[in-house]
Amino acid sequence: MTQVSMTVNGKAAKGTVEGRTLLSSFLRDELNLTGTHVGCDTSQCGACVVHVNGVAVKSCTMLAAEADGAEVATIEGQAAPDGTLSAVQQAFQDHHGLQCGFCTPGMVMTAVKLLEENPKPSEHEVRVHLEGNICRCTGYHNIVKAIMAASGQDVGAIAAE
Repeated sequence: MTQVSMTVNGKAAKGTVEGRTLLSSFLRDELNLTGTHVGCDTSQCGACVVHVNGVAVKSCTMLAAEADGAEVATIEGQAAPDGTLSAVQQAFQDHHGLQCGFCTPGMVMTAVKLLEENPKPSEHEVRVHLEGNICRCTGYHNIVKAIMAASGQDVGAIAAE
């Protein structure tokens, strides 16, 4: 067993984990942050994306012990303390960028990182950045539209698929 300590969504978090415990499992099972979804356990779907020290990572591919001492941001940390949604979350809601919602946390976390790195991405750049995040419901059109809207761009000209 290993002691781990990290800052998650701005708050100190610690626990005792087995060496094989994945970060996704630690977040969900030990910290009760169930917004980080586990869809495949093989790093294919992207539902488990979180930020570790400012880098978007698939938390099902990282051991909790590897995040010892790290700053971790999850979907639960994206909204303001009063519950006001972030710009990306609000855009997903406004532009129907979700259906079943299972992929949404990973999509939002991926989008947040994209907009930090590229505040005004093109539609093509959004689509390329979403590679590695799978949605089985939406066809991606409204997800792309939501991300572009969150960047402050006019999305009226985006053609329907």
